Amino acid sequence: MQEAVSLLHNNQVMRGMAHIPLEDQKVAPAVILLHGFTGSKLEPHRFFLKISRALEALGIASFRFDFLGSGESDGNFEDMTVLNELAEAETILEYVRSHPSIDKEKVIVLGFSMGGFVASLLAGEHPEKIEKLILLAPAGSMAEEAKDIVKNSTYIKEEGAFDIGGDLIGKEFIEELNTIDVWEKAKKFKRDVLLIHGSNDQAVSIEDSRKYQDKCYQEQARLHIVTGADHTFNSYHWEKEVIENICNFVK
Repeated sequence: MQEAVSLLHNNQVMRGMAHIPLEDQKVAPAVILLHGFTGSKLEPHRFFLKISRALEALGIASFRFDFLGSGESDGNFEDMTVLNELAEAETILEYVRSHPSIDKEKVIVLGFSMGGFVASLLAGEHPEKIEKLILLAPAGSMAEEAKDIVKNSTYIKEEGAFDIGGDLIGKEFIEELNTIDVWEKAKKFKRDVLLIHGSNDQAVSIEDSRKYQDKCYQEQARLHIVTGADHTFNSYHWEKEVIENICNFVK
């Protein structure tokens, strides 16, 4: 069963979708999906929706929200920072763990791109509340990648922000990234991790996934490389391979 849900964070509404299996079980495991930079709860080619539907067919619930300033949620994108999204993810995590249809001991977090960065921080901050972690093309080196984003953008003086294709990012976003030691924070999570990355990802280097494996998770993580895939796994076969790996990992 798919239904729209809303969640209040700092007096602003995050809008999302919940997928709850219609089975006789009292409670179900759940996956929280965290979208990427300038993304939404759908993501390209309805990728997150397809993941949720595949999980529901296995009897696994899922929740996907737009972060504040993204998608249909309240707020402005220029106010977005990684630590703001981390706080929003914590609110989502508590909501899901307290949901009457969910087994709070079986909550998995999945993050894509910058959402993977946020997911790794969330798991490091709350390792006891997350059963497993899935990182799709995680942007662990976001501080370096943001420099390229800014370099190719226009600065809007009156807004005090950079224009990236119509979205504005504030200076605070850039400055904050340089203060976050993602590898140190992420390594506090000691449970199973699945990393998935396209071999031809031009947006986030596959080296980011390798760094997560080598610096943070080591033998507890498995890295699956999708041969030829771009950043958003933008083909039927790449997408299918990613979803199959996710389903095998969670079940």
